[in-house]
Amino acid sequence: MEEREQPAEEKLREECGVIGVYDLDGNPVAGEIYYGLFALQHRGQESCGIAVSDTEGPKGRVNAYKGMGLCNETFTPEILEGLKGNIGVGHVRYSTAGSSTLENAQPLVLNYVKGTLALAHNGNLVNAPGLRRELEYGGAIFQTTIDSEVIAYHIARERVRTANVESAVANAMKKLSGAYALVIASPRKLIGARDPFGFKPLCIGRKDNAWILASESCALDTLGARFIRDVEPGEIVMINRDGIQSDRSMCLADPRKQARCVFEYIYFARPDSVFDGISVYHSRIYAGRCLAKDSPVEADLVTGVPESGNAAALGYSMESGIPYGTAFVKNTYVGRTFIKPGQSSRVSAVRVKLNVLKEAVAGKRIIMIDDSIVRGTTSHQIVRMLREAGAREVHVRVSAPPFLHPCYFGTDIPSEDQLIAHGKTVEEICTLLGADSLSYLRTERLSEMAGNLPICTACFTGEYPVAPPAEDIRGDYAR
Repeated sequence: MEEREQPAEEKLREECGVIGVYDLDGNPVAGEIYYGLFALQHRGQESCGIAVSDTEGPKGRVNAYKGMGLCNETFTPEILEGLKGNIGVGHVRYSTAGSSTLENAQPLVLNYVKGTLALAHNGNLVNAPGLRRELEYGGAIFQTTIDSEVIAYHIARERVRTANVESAVANAMKKLSGAYALVIASPRKLIGARDPFGFKPLCIGRKDNAWILASESCALDTLGARFIRDVEPGEIVMINRDGIQSDRSMCLADPRKQARCVFEYIYFARPDSVFDGISVYHSRIYAGRCLAKDSPVEADLVTGVPESGNAAALGYSMESGIPYGTAFVKNTYVGRTFIKPGQSSRVSAVRVKLNVLKEAVAGKRIIMIDDSIVRGTTSHQIVRMLREAGAREVHVRVSAPPFLHPCYFGTDIPSEDQLIAHGKTVEEICTLLGADSLSYLRTERLSEMAGNLPICTACFTGEYPVAPPAEDIRGDYAR
């Protein structure tokens, strides 16, 4: 079996991407879900899956297919053709809790006394172990090690004593603590739900007579769908043959306690997405402008580390007047997951992904903008590559504050002893990177770049909106 790259590298990983489609005209939706997942592939590259059913067909018949790897590695035209149904959900996964195995791939499909549920989940629950033990002592037998199955079981259990599935979701949500965006297909309904803090994004779109729920608006653009609005924190939306409904009495959110993940704006989301009314691209431009105002330096060229550093680099250039240019060529055929060079190969994983344009940097003072520094190993190698290409000076600017604390809500920020900024000064980190200067985005700028929406900054400040779990929930990836 091929060895997949593990999260020991510099870049952060996100939990998942989800999508749901309900075509009221009865047209098959597997193809739409597939291309929507393609647009969300940046949110997870370990596994993917699609589950569909026919709202006019027999209840309980769900066609599902899941596999390890990327969407284009997993699905063929023949497989998609065999996934018949006009309602369904899809999922791309990167695991921050639960191991990377086919058993843990989503969507999860449950057959129970009230029918079927197909569920796709993005996020992490901080109380998943306790909820799981409660179910196990009640006789539940789990097929996976992921908290998504805990959510599915609680919804199924609540459905037995409620009038409809949306009420079951609302009751289950009262027990869940942490981050989640859910897309659920029942035999006749498509349901979307977002945690009361709004950690994870979820939006609503419409294409002809089909309704779409997706993690990011870029998926709607790919499908040629019209963006309707975001699902609000704590909101549950239900789509059936009569259209879309939202029962506000089920809304659990307290606007004073919302805590959107700020890394959607900094790194996770595609720059062409809009998250709760705020353009991700404009957020990154603004972060770059702030770096130029707060941490100016004389230089000849501003460049971004592809791809997530590019917009912030452009913002730095716009504010400082220093020319923006390309200093790196990214290998188009290397995604965020690839087979790591083995011990027998001396090839650097960073060099496989990036190469420096010597003609662009030789003899110049370079400002290198990156979205974050986690362990520092990759940043050190990139600085060295610029110097080897002839850069006279390398000034590193980071469009996020220093990471000081782990994340428990679906972002693979490791334990504190793995974070280069923990226990070190900026000057010490600069020396370790081999840079001429180093500056981070000021923490107070985060709210500004998120349009002053309430955000979670726990990985920078240690101020968690939900108490961290007593036991580590990040499984194999807490390293």
